[in-house]
Amino acid sequence: MKIFIILGTRPEIIKMSPIIRECQKRHLNFSILHTNQHYSQNLDKIFFKELNLPQPRYNLNVGSGTHAEQTAKILLGIEKILIKEKPDIVLVEGDTNTVLAGALAAAKLHIKIGHIEAGLRSYDREMPEEINRILTDHCSDLLFAPTKQAKEILLKEGVLSKKIFITGNTIVDAVFQNIKLAERKSKILKKLHLQKEEYFLLTAHRQENVDNKERLEGILKGVELISQKFSLPVIYSIHPRTRKMLKKFKLSVSKNINLIEPLGYLDFLKLQQNAKLILTDSGGVQEEACIMKVPCVTLRDNTERPETLLVKSNILAGTNPQKIMKSAKKMLNLKKQWKNPFGNGTAAEKILKVIKS
Repeated sequence: MKIFIILGTRPEIIKMSPIIRECQKRHLNFSILHTNQHYSQNLDKIFFKELNLPQPRYNLNVGSGTHAEQTAKILLGIEKILIKEKPDIVLVEGDTNTVLAGALAAAKLHIKIGHIEAGLRSYDREMPEEINRILTDHCSDLLFAPTKQAKEILLKEGVLSKKIFITGNTIVDAVFQNIKLAERKSKILKKLHLQKEEYFLLTAHRQENVDNKERLEGILKGVELISQKFSLPVIYSIHPRTRKMLKKFKLSVSKNINLIEPLGYLDFLKLQQNAKLILTDSGGVQEEACIMKVPCVTLRDNTERPETLLVKSNILAGTNPQKIMKSAKKMLNLKKQWKNPFGNGTAAEKILKVIKS
């Protein structure tokens, strides 16, 4: 069997890393195609090196562009390679333009598609990711749902039960595999002069937040209120896109918010593990916070990770400064006794077992 792994962004590299390692362990015939949808050195190549993963066999170097431009470039590039390589199955993970283009290219060529992290829904069609994940789910042959709730969503949308497999989420595998490595290798706390639970960690990069001046300003004001209330600094690992929009909107950033460049996975994992509270609009970070027992405030009006809300590891705050402040207080007063709903770290093993069978 010939397996083709298609990825294009930092979260995909991280969440596919357990699949790649399991393929290596089982001596399977697999290749990696990287679209390079993330085109920054820190958001891309460093992850393959740091996670000790084989370099991609193909790299499309797509870079940025409108959603249509980016998806079209990826679709054209992937189609040529799939015609040449003729894999038995294509694996995609998540909800990016890479995922949709990879699934569409494979579907048109009658190549089987396995969608890892299937069945996630925010029910917000304004999000480009929501369109990507819905379309990918409905053209996939094998749908690897991380939780029972995700499977139920797929069944309600008419996906056949025999196509759906509950496997847990590969992010659990990735965290378990890399947290000890991070503890041993990462010197980020020392570098930034930080102590355990004596700082807040912020990530905000989603289009609906950073491309909207009012929402981005609300996030910055809310985070500043929290920093002042608890007399603790905020570390903001800022995405290049967000930095560009701050400049465009002429928004100033409080001196309590320490802007740092995007980090490698091990450094970022270490920052997450030791934060007092995480504030984010990232789906993956919501999951990682839940797994590592760090309280999380999500700077969105919805989430495709409702399991984190159910176990009370996370709360939706939107971008209103007062609501962000109120949500932070609530999460900081909770005991960290929730149960991780995303599996026990054997998702990659289960996924490849299904593919082989």
